[in-house]
Parts: sequence; C-alpha cells; structure tokens
Amino acid sequence: MKPTEDIIDYYDELTEIRVIGACEHNLKNVSLVVPRDKFIVITGLSGSGKSSLAFDTLYAEGQRRYVECLSPYARQFLGMMKKPDVEIIEGLSPAISIEQKSISHNPRSTVGTVTEIYDYLRLLFSKVGTQFCIDCNVPVIQKTFDLIIEDIFKSYSNSKIQILAPLVRGRKGHYRELFELLMKQGFTRVRIDGEITQLTEGMQLSRYKIHDIELVIDRTIVDIEHHHRISESSELALSRGEGVMSIIVEHKSGATIEKLYSIHYTCPSCGKSYEPLAPNMFSFNSPYGACQTCDGIGEVFDLSLDLMIPDKSKSLIDGAVEYMGPKDNSVLWNQVASFAEKNKIDLSLPFEKLSEEHKNLLLWGSNQEIEMQHKFGTSSSVSYSHKYIGIINY
Repeated sequence: MKPTEDIIDYYDELTEIRVIGACEHNLKNVSLVVPRDKFIVITGLSGSGKSSLAFDTLYAEGQRRYVECLSPYARQFLGMMKKPDVEIIEGLSPAISIEQKSISHNPRSTVGTVTEIYDYLRLLFSKVGTQFCIDCNVPVIQKTFDLIIEDIFKSYSNSKIQILAPLVRGRKGHYRELFELLMKQGFTRVRIDGEITQLTEGMQLSRYKIHDIELVIDRTIVDIEHHHRISESSELALSRGEGVMSIIVEHKSGATIEKLYSIHYTCPSCGKSYEPLAPNMFSFNSPYGACQTCDGIGEVFDLSLDLMIPDKSKSLIDGAVEYMGPKDNSVLWNQVASFAEKNKIDLSLPFEKLSEEHKNLLLWGSNQEIEMQHKFGTSSSVSYSHKYIGIINY
C-alpha cells in the first residue's frame, strides 16, 4: 500500500484500487492504494478498523455499484447496501465476501458454493459455452429433422425400435399430475429411471429421489412401409422432448442399444448427438456434471492390497489377510471356505502362489450362490444360500 501523500498523484486504475477519505465507523480519514490481483492481508489491533476497511468500505461499495448496474426487477431480490462514508473509491470490481464461521468439512462446500458464484458460473457456461464432441474434439453442430430420419433408416433398417421423448432429467418430484396428463392425452407407457412402465391411474414416484422420465411415443419396425409413421412419431418426440429424442434398437439376439438424437447439437465427424447445455452439466453435485471417477468429491478412496495383505508368503488359513486373521468359525471365514471349496481354491497355499484368477475370485467375489451352514456352539446350526461378494467388500 502506498503512503497517503502519494495517493492523489499516483494511481493506475487497471492495477490498483484508490481509497481517499474513508471515515466508516472507526476509520479516521484513511487514504490508501490497494494493489489489484494480489492476495492482501489487513492486520492490526482489535478495533483498529480492519473490518471497517475491508467489509464496510471496499466490499460495501463494490457490491453497491454492482447491484446498481442490474435492472430494477433484479434489484428487488438483492439487498441494497448503503454507500460507505468515503470521499473517493476508484478501480473497484464487483466484490464478494465470505463470512467468518466454523470451517465446513464437507468436500462439496467450496468458496464458489458459499458465495453462490458457482450458480452464476454454471448458468453462464450453459448459455455461452461452445460444446465440443468428446471423441473428435470438434465443435458440434445442429442436425435437421430430415437428417435424423435419414440416419435412422440408414443405420437401423429392418430393426425394431422404440421412439422416446425425454420429459424429466435429473429432477426430484412425484410427477403424479404429469402421469395423469399423459394418460388423458392417450399415451400408455413411460420409461422411468431406465425401466419401461405402463401408465396407471394414481401413479406417482418417490418425491425426494432424483428421476429421469421419458415418454414412449411408438414402437415399430424400420422399413419403407413405416416411413410416414416413423417420421410422425419422431416429430412428436422432438416436440415433446424440446428438440431431443432417443431410440431403443432391439436386435434379434435380444440385445438393445440406445441412440440419442438432437436437432440442437450433433458432431459433424462421428454423428454423435448431444443434449443442449444445461446448468447441471457444470455441477459437481449433479450426476450429469460430476466426475464419474470421484463422483464430484475430488478424491478417490482405494484399497491398498499391500496394507491388507502385508505378508504374501502366508496362506489365508495362516492369517495372510490382516483383518480376517487365522481361520476360525466366524461367518466370514465360513463363507470364504465354502466358496474356496466350491471353486477348488487351496487356502493353504501362500497367497503369492495362488493364480490371478483365484486371487480375484477370493478378493472381489462373483455372482455364484454358495450353500452355507453356520454352527451356533455344539447344539444347533443354520443353513442358507449366500452370494459371495469377496473379502474386499465385507
């Protein structure tokens, strides 16, 4: 910060904030220049005016000027701060402040979420962002309705398809009124969270869970006889889905594939379609924007086999797995022993000498059902079937 006598003569509005005659609260006609784009710490005794300068002068004026630039309609939703007691402040930008409070240990709480800038940035990116194909790294373009119909007949000729229109994506609610309206309009089926379901009277979903709802428009065969029908159904799907539709292709083998079509954005190289940008695509708290590896947390918790099995020269029976210990009559050990016997795995071998296949089966489990018999003392036992989920998942 520059001395008071240099304030009037020296000032660069691009790199500095100039304050002249600040008298807010216990400030006594303070003048200074604060560097911009720097991390500034204000220190001093209690009552020396640190908060009065930072919050009640600099932040208050920056926020006030920002709010004054908004429309009268937007201003009514924001608290208007009073003009601080200062002669001149120049070089200010819109300002934010974070209240002093106990530190949140929630990894989803960041400076962006606390100050709500995160919500504005998500909205900004969804409105002005340029979407690129994730495979070809080229900007996507809009695809016409005729090109969509042409692609369906070219790619899936003589295949059975279902045409769907997305209605709800990643939102909570029971949607009882939506289902009633669809039934009145003559529709009979919807796909809810990946499952195709018949519409029934009084149908509703769990209100506090996130849902995806798609309307099943039609089910038909892709051939020239059904060209008009497919065109009409696709047009209706795009209309109900706000420019987005999907088809489920049913192969004779029973396998199905799903293809998304959009009149909004399509890759010109590979033809892959993309949904319009939406704020939840930029949210690490939403399954549509969060990293699929860490689920938006920013950290990945993994298991160390070296800590779990520190001595790989030991066998499982002798206690190679640290938390299991040597073989005993516990439920876990009975399950491991039964599974090993069924798959002909020798638990007396040192762990390092087991085959990779046997190691993976023991550690990660399989879909096999195993017959279990657990003894209670010497008098009684219980038999039951159990899916073996593996040592790691216990």
